[in-house]
Amino acid sequence: MAGEEDAVRDEELIVEFALTRLDHPGLDLDEIAALLVRRVGPEEMVEFAAQNLADRGELRGALFDTAVERVMRVVLALRDAPL
Repeated sequence: MAGEEDAVRDEELIVEFALTRLDHPGLDLDEIAALLVRRVGPEEMVEFAAQNLADRGELRGALFDTAVERVMRVVLALRDAPL
């Protein structure tokens, strides 16, 4: 079940990323990811960071930077996924 929940959350994250990108077409992907993390609020930021640290097998990291990295990992994984 957790895998399905993660997949749904990743899909929602991609939609949020795309909408943020539409609002700010001149920004780089990492800047868009940072904007998205700021918009979602502290609870979601903690979730993104926790998931990213779990994926990397690490116990701690800078909250904001780790959350932004999670967004970038999901976006880049989808971009590189076969159709």
